[in-house]
Amino acid sequence: MTLEDLLSENTAADITEADGAETPTYNSTAETRAAQCSIGWNPWHGCTKISPGCLNCYVYRRDETFGISDRSRTCRKTSAFSLPRKRRRDGSLRVAPGSTVMTCFTSDFLLPDADEWRGECWDMMRERRDCRFVFFTKRIDRLDRCLPSDWEDGYENVTIGCTVENRQMAEYRLPIFLSQPLRHRIIVAEPLLESLDISRYLGGVDEVIVGGESGDGARCCDYAWVLDLRRQCIEHGTAFSYHQTGARLIKNGRIYNIPRAHQLSQAKRARIDWSAR
Repeated sequence: MTLEDLLSENTAADITEADGAETPTYNSTAETRAAQCSIGWNPWHGCTKISPGCLNCYVYRRDETFGISDRSRTCRKTSAFSLPRKRRRDGSLRVAPGSTVMTCFTSDFLLPDADEWRGECWDMMRERRDCRFVFFTKRIDRLDRCLPSDWEDGYENVTIGCTVENRQMAEYRLPIFLSQPLRHRIIVAEPLLESLDISRYLGGVDEVIVGGESGDGARCCDYAWVLDLRRQCIEHGTAFSYHQTGARLIKNGRIYNIPRAHQLSQAKRARIDWSAR
């Protein structure tokens, strides 16, 4: 049996174990919708590695492919900095109303090197309340010192994702994450490097996004870990999205090497995304 067959085969036993008595509704969750109707906004580029999940960072890998590896390690403001304000020749906004703006995905929005620029980005998010801004961070412990003065309990149009790749980072970052004044929270378990029990942190979290690690030298992600996180989400009524398999997936004790071009599609073929009715 191929991996494609394994991932598309949702046996009754698998569903019963994950869902309990009730079969879930397989809807597109927030992350999937964002992938379909989003625009990327990278106001700055470059980052520094701070935890195990950074080891095989895709930004470093991509820059190396283009022969600009030095840019990954130095944070620079980009020409797209003012993108939410920019207009076309006909006067229309380049970022259309209703867009989901995936923010700072070639860096970290809370990177210390960007402290002098971040305030203007908050201003643009506030101005563009007709759009939804989403950013993920491994530096959630810096959030309280990086928020704008009028933040209060959060901007309605801003969703923040906290990345947790292993148990150590989950135990450190998630209590901080839940203590912050946010309207919308996402837990990002990608790259998922070991099994996680995050059930006690799911209250007040909109969604959990899970994925394996891509690239040469990728560490294995076990499909059993993915299903267990899904079970935790269903038990707490939290949306779940299986983003990508990663390059090396363990299923039923066997390791599958999955080409980058198929990692997203194979994850969706598993049909395990879930959202509460």
